[in-house]
Amino acid sequence: QVQLVESGGGLVQAGGSLRLSCAASGLTISSHTMGWFRQAPGKERESVAVIGWSVPRTYYDDSVKGRFTISRYSAKNTVTLQMNSLKSEDTAVYYCAATSRDMAYTVADFGSWGQGTQVTVSS
Repeated sequence: QVQLVESGGGLVQAGGSLRLSCAASGLTISSHTMGWFRQAPGKERESVAVIGWSVPRTYYDDSVKGRFTISRYSAKNTVTLQMNSLKSEDTAVYYCAATSRDMAYTVADFGSWGQGTQVTVSS
């Protein structure tokens, strides 16, 4: 069974930092492209950051570029999202996702999803 479990969400003040983790089982993240997505109330789910498995490339949405960092820890079968300089507009449920494609960017490209972790940034 494929399972992705996010953790690390919570309440943080604007300008603060938070680190999200995604623990994977039933799949090996070193052979999957891993992504972080988020969905705010009333909004569509959107990509935040992606790291490919077969190409040395990462993708960041313009809204988080320079503030967020996606990292892979193969030995722990875990992917993280370090979030710095958080803004109120970063408030959303954050989801971890996986795909066998070498690189992908959209919700439709990812087939495995976690259940999400809430991130709330206060102003």
